[in-house]
Amino acid sequence: MTSSLRTGDFDYVLPPELIAQAPLADRSASRLLVLDRARGTMAHQHFRDLPDLIAPRDVLVLNASRVIPARLHGKRESGNEAEILLVKDLGDGTWEAMGHPGGKLKPGRRVTFGEDAGVEILEVLGGGLRRVRFTGALNARATLAKYGEVPLPPYITRAPDAADKERYQTVYAAHDGSVAAPTAGLHFTPEVLTAIRDRGTSIVTLDLHVGPGTFRPVEVDDPAGHVMHPETYAVSRETAEEINDRRAVGGRIWAVGTTVVRTLETVAGDSGRVRAGAGETRAFIRPPYHFRAVDHMVTNFHLPRSTLLMLVCAFGGMEPVLKAYRTAVEMEYRFYSYGDAMVMV
Repeated sequence: MTSSLRTGDFDYVLPPELIAQAPLADRSASRLLVLDRARGTMAHQHFRDLPDLIAPRDVLVLNASRVIPARLHGKRESGNEAEILLVKDLGDGTWEAMGHPGGKLKPGRRVTFGEDAGVEILEVLGGGLRRVRFTGALNARATLAKYGEVPLPPYITRAPDAADKERYQTVYAAHDGSVAAPTAGLHFTPEVLTAIRDRGTSIVTLDLHVGPGTFRPVEVDDPAGHVMHPETYAVSRETAEEINDRRAVGGRIWAVGTTVVRTLETVAGDSGRVRAGAGETRAFIRPPYHFRAVDHMVTNFHLPRSTLLMLVCAFGGMEPVLKAYRTAVEMEYRFYSYGDAMVMV
């Protein structure tokens, strides 16, 4: 299928004051815009009401990836400041990373974070990425533990504080690897999860380690020309079997976040049956797209012209989703990572 949609079609006007700069005191107190795709209607609730929307035979799928303190501030050999954002452990003692100022971080140059830790730039990979090796007494994990900072997204203009270590993390995060939170999951509390389980609904997890490309705007006019950064996923046999078994008896699949949607659609066959496995995905879901493995979706409000908004429009329909976004702006919903949520049923 082809599409004549352009990147500019996924734009909307957002007053800067609606970009949430901090989380609410209660995760589940976030507002929840309920978009009924079949009826084309909207309702306004709170996230704590989500359990009432999910049927007992359904499956809720969560991304259990954990955010690492991936941002490191240091100094170049000249004494000038530099920043390193780790992206992925390459498994050979080196890491894929982004760096600033990019023009100064050439192969052979070093950035130090203290007397006991630093990195050497080994290779420029393109797309803003570099391959780096940790130097000094501390290895990568120890360096992150001592010097790493929560990698808050660029639209949060304040510096991270101690509270962000907990709040820019889902309550069910289990496996290190993300440099950005799977933000649709930030609204869940243990109480909300218990309420969902008490209905008989199954809750399963997978991993999609979120990379910095999640914030990267689509800068070409034709979305087909946008290059997605690969992200690592893992779906266990238990998760795949539970999804397939529940769907076989009429259960519906609820994906929490675009990361879960991309993972399930990557591992699903034409029939919608999910297979276990691990690998990398570059899935770029945009209209028109036939969803095979996802029936309902919980998501945050995303940046204009982003791959995330394109995915949401593919799932909920261009006009209904953009109308919902305009309504959210009019009703002063909070946007982006620490903002409110939307569910498409």
